[in-house]
Amino acid sequence: MIADILWKEAIEQYFEDLLEFFFPHIHADIDFGRGYEFLDKELAEITQGSASGQRFADCLVKVFLNDGVERWLIIHIEVQGYIDPEFARRMFIYNYRAFDRYGVDVVSLALLADEQRNYRPQCFEIQHWDFHCRFEFPIIKLMDYREHWERLTHSPNPFALLVMAHLKAQETRKSEAERYSWKITLVKMLYERGFTQEDVLRLYRFLDGVLALPEELTRQFHYEIVRYEEEHEMTYITTAERIGMERGHQEGVEQGLREGLLRAIHAGLSLKFGAAGVQLYPDICKVEDINTLEAVNVALFTASDLQSVAQVYQEAA
Repeated sequence: MIADILWKEAIEQYFEDLLEFFFPHIHADIDFGRGYEFLDKELAEITQGSASGQRFADCLVKVFLNDGVERWLIIHIEVQGYIDPEFARRMFIYNYRAFDRYGVDVVSLALLADEQRNYRPQCFEIQHWDFHCRFEFPIIKLMDYREHWERLTHSPNPFALLVMAHLKAQETRKSEAERYSWKITLVKMLYERGFTQEDVLRLYRFLDGVLALPEELTRQFHYEIVRYEEEHEMTYITTAERIGMERGHQEGVEQGLREGLLRAIHAGLSLKFGAAGVQLYPDICKVEDINTLEAVNVALFTASDLQSVAQVYQEAA
């Protein structure tokens, strides 16, 4: 399970690295010497009252091009961690709202962090009679990087390490021992790659969030990292405040993901089954388990009848 909020933090902290890693051709055209600006307040205004629901983990960034012309554009980046039938439509809505507000070109980019290989929304289209409107945007499917693991292990870009953590979080969901082993390996790589102490702490926050361990293994992990730091004469993440996510933050991340899933499920029920589908929603809202909600959302993508959807959360009850 990936927490959208952790990706949003990573994007804001390592925006230039993100573009260089995932979209190098875009990175090459931007004049980072002139700086860039995250427009969080403006994004909130643009997405307010959207019929497609509230935003999940998205960013609106003002950048300048390096072609010598005095112009700037907006880059809209969104991270999507689960199947949402409304995703492409939402991307279109936010794009034209930003364009209408600023009167400059808006480029929309998407990182898809789900585990469904065939879920690749990158187009929203309206066509009636002689009218045709087509909105396309590039996507990065994180699971595709499993086939390029060697590249990830050698890349100095911080997003290579974040993608590795994301993939191993998915692969080790049913094995605490494997997750523990990979968490140790990836955290040690923070040191081996020569990151600064500030970067180690920032990137560790992401790794610790997506590769969460039960309490007993967390203590064991803590001792192992302390020993490693002592052997290498480093003291970056050994204090109680730095080791492990705060309980309140973890609960907040999970609650945000749950709310996002419920919104997607409600939209899917309405679009696919109409009023009859929406009648299931109150029962689904009683489900607390994130994995069950993710399974319901996936079932909506493939199910041909409501009984198949209801069976998913009823069996988990």
